[in-house]
Amino acid sequence: MVLFLLEENKLAKNYDYLIVGAGLFGAVFAHEAALRGKKVKVIEKRNHIAGNIYTKEVDGIQVHQYGAHIFHTSDKDIWNYVNQFAEFNRYTNSPVANYKGHMYNLPFNMNTFSELWGVRTPDEARAKIQEQKDAVKLSGEPKNLEEQAISLIGTDVYEKLIKGYTEKQWGQEATDLPAFIIRRLPVRYTFDNNYFNDTYQGIPIGGYTQIVEKMLDHPEIDVETGVDFFAHKDQYLKDYPKVIFTGMIDQYFDYQLGELEYRSLRFETEELDVDNYQGNAVINYTDAETPFTRIIEHKHFEFGKGDKGKSVITREYPADWKRGDEPYYPVNNSRNNSLYKQYAALAKQEGNVIFGGRLGQYRYYDMHQVIHAALVLVNSEI
Repeated sequence: MVLFLLEENKLAKNYDYLIVGAGLFGAVFAHEAALRGKKVKVIEKRNHIAGNIYTKEVDGIQVHQYGAHIFHTSDKDIWNYVNQFAEFNRYTNSPVANYKGHMYNLPFNMNTFSELWGVRTPDEARAKIQEQKDAVKLSGEPKNLEEQAISLIGTDVYEKLIKGYTEKQWGQEATDLPAFIIRRLPVRYTFDNNYFNDTYQGIPIGGYTQIVEKMLDHPEIDVETGVDFFAHKDQYLKDYPKVIFTGMIDQYFDYQLGELEYRSLRFETEELDVDNYQGNAVINYTDAETPFTRIIEHKHFEFGKGDKGKSVITREYPADWKRGDEPYYPVNNSRNNSLYKQYAALAKQEGNVIFGGRLGQYRYYDMHQVIHAALVLVNSEI
């Protein structure tokens, strides 16, 4: 062990940056730093690169190992940037909701309203929603997620398509969740099942892992997987002039101010001897009784590409997070945001450590936002 540390210390002197985490944020920073002539070491605790966007091929199908990832952005520069590393298809995110065996289109649009109520025009749909809102007699600003949802979309959509799904996702009653979670609930009075409003949208042909592989494929970048930063944290901080840390900010500080809250996920993936299991890439299960939130059928992300007579599905189960579990997204309520600010103040005192990414900055980032944040950091740092 002593010999390892001495050797690591000797090698570390050659690097400008140590990047902890080989996900999208770390990979973008590493790539751009290397292009600017910096020597970079990347370490990753998992046995593979690409973080939560990791995909692997099974039966000729690109399987999204950690849940569905659809790239979308209205930023042309970010779209052009990511297209350097892969060719994207024209996939459009159009999930379907299964409520106790009845199927509804998402996001909430005229297809949904027609299926629910038999309405045919936007005015009829608006009138139905207003009738339901008036019947509840809400007053003042919505105090919780339930009131916020009903004020936006009425009781039928809330009860069938929001309540059960959301309570499973967050592990709390809707009346205990803050209203802001669904402040921007997508509601459309058109027959349009495209979930996103962004200008650009798609899935990389051949999966996401190739993107990170190409970012990290540079003579100035060295990558090691299966490495636990915390096993030699003090030595790393001593040996490397700058550290980009993309893990949990509270774990970095040994939870000294208390734990931030995260939600975790559990995935059950199956190979099936069928060509087409559910007819859509993502089907949400919105009732409270079904324990999982959605089933992903991966081959539909690439329009059925894969072996004939084979398909791969993943059931996604939300889970409470505890130490040792994988954190997937932060719980940005007032208590956690306040605690994060205290950790961010501590982070400013770490002279040679910069915190980035979803866990390092304790915020929900989409992929295009991760790339943008990493590029901003590179441009300010180098």
